[in-house]
This record gives sequence, structure tokens and C-alpha cells, in this order.
Amino acid sequence: MSPDTEVLTLAEVAVLLRVPKSTVYKLAQNGTVPAFKVGKHWRFLLEDIKGWLRSQGNNPLVTGAGQ
Repeated sequence: MSPDTEVLTLAEVAVLLRVPKSTVYKLAQNGTVPAFKVGKHWRFLLEDIKGWLRSQGNNPLVTGAGQ
């Protein structure tokens, strides 16, 4: 398995994105970030997360309150 096909946990993605785990959970639940479930656990492919990040450009990941 190459490093880009590495499977990440929700906590690992939160560290990678430098956001709280609750934010990653919400993004996964609503389909904003590419993710899949193994049983009740969210999992993420590193290559998918990298591609998703590149596709975001200048778009905010999550809009703040009042916007």
C-alpha cells in the first residue's frame, strides 16, 4: 500500500486539517469531505483528503456563524 492510500481515522484527519474532531465528524456526516464508515467508525483515504483540500481553493472549509 502506498502512503497516499493510507487510511486515516477521524482524529488523524482533525490533526491534519488542524480543526476539532467535531468539525471533521460534521463534514463527514454531511458529505462535505470524502469519507466512509467501517461499522460505526469514520475512515478517510489520505489521497482523497489531499484531493479534496486541493479542490477547496479559496473556499472556506466551514462557514462561521453570522455569515
